[in-house]
Amino acid sequence: MGQAQVALPLEAVAPGMKSRMEPGKLSAVANGLLGVGILCVLVTLITYLAGGGEHAEGAHAGEAAGGHAGEHVSTSKQAAMSYITSFSYGLGLALGALFFVMVQHITRAGWSVLVRRVAENLMGVLSPWMIVLFVPIVFMASDIYHHWWHYHAAPGEEGYDSILSGKLAYLNPTFWYIRAAIYLGIWAALARFFRNASLKQDETGDPALTTKMAGRAAPGLAAFGLTLTFAAVDWIMTIDPHWYSTIFGLTFFGGAVVSMLALTTLIILFVQKKGYLKEINSEHFHDLGKLMFAFMVFWTYVNFSQYMLIWYANVPEETLWYQHRKAWEGTFALLSVGHFLVPFAFLMSRHMKRNKLTLAFASLWLLTMHWFDMQFVIMPDIHHDGIHPSWLDAVSMIGVVGVIVGATLRNIGNSPLIPERDPRLKESLHFHNV
Repeated sequence: MGQAQVALPLEAVAPGMKSRMEPGKLSAVANGLLGVGILCVLVTLITYLAGGGEHAEGAHAGEAAGGHAGEHVSTSKQAAMSYITSFSYGLGLALGALFFVMVQHITRAGWSVLVRRVAENLMGVLSPWMIVLFVPIVFMASDIYHHWWHYHAAPGEEGYDSILSGKLAYLNPTFWYIRAAIYLGIWAALARFFRNASLKQDETGDPALTTKMAGRAAPGLAAFGLTLTFAAVDWIMTIDPHWYSTIFGLTFFGGAVVSMLALTTLIILFVQKKGYLKEINSEHFHDLGKLMFAFMVFWTYVNFSQYMLIWYANVPEETLWYQHRKAWEGTFALLSVGHFLVPFAFLMSRHMKRNKLTLAFASLWLLTMHWFDMQFVIMPDIHHDGIHPSWLDAVSMIGVVGVIVGATLRNIGNSPLIPERDPRLKESLHFHNV
């Protein structure tokens, strides 16, 4: 059996295509976003530390009383919770891109080749930027997870909690740090492998790299599924350690993929405004819109399933999570309408998905709704009487998203815009929806 033929150079497949940006074309925007992002992250961290962290007066006020409405929330506590909310939002963007890339490889998708490099550049922030963005959480962890971080009470002692005692082998700082390092390490390794292999193929045209990436995508997706689920539990669900949901990881995953598809769409449109990636047309946008629609419905399905099963079983250990969100009924209604009904009706139309302007609007809308989703999931731990927007919410979000988008644009500017010698590039260039 003969050796596979080396892929043709780009000029032979797509004559005249601009696959590389002029040097410095995106530098100002990318560096500006990175600079502002890093500054905002530092402001959030400094605000937390300046407030005394977990030792701040009133940092955990109301905990003993069950967290009643009207409790005082210290600046440190607000900074910590705002940052974990923003970090979770940004992490979803990067992990969604990693998932997208691996799925394209394992399914040997042809339509997405032109789109895939943007997702590769987005997932590239997993190494090292998401690791850097995790550093403030190391400082804030004792405040974010104060319910269990220092818990050591034995039976008969004051403050003893049988539920926390039963989870102590898993919920302890040492093991939590070890697991965090494992998650971040696996994601960084996967992102580096798939991006570097794709870039290497641009140089060599070796079709064996396509087969290799498809082969690695299978165990990669298995590792991805496990680490994402455990990370969602460790970093978000254990903020309220008495509550549990066996599909919590899926609810986070659904929102992550929707937001990633929305951001990818906006980045492509931004790059097209600069005169590049013109080969990505309404056919590709149509498929991006279809995926956005599908995962938006999936997000709704798993969230409704979680709510319906907990409501039907009516087990106190499960219902308490929703009881803490009674005063968040307005946000719950907003998510029901804004994260499902509106985009469901809007993206149902074929024409809406093929039109750049309407798809851009849908992308911005879903990214905004995802912010409300993260607020609804995390913030009731300190704001039991409803949503309380804080300047720290805005600063931390600008920080995390600024770093992620800035690093992504830097990756785009420093590498070929598409997988230049992918064997399925020609298929993507001539792709048409049926």
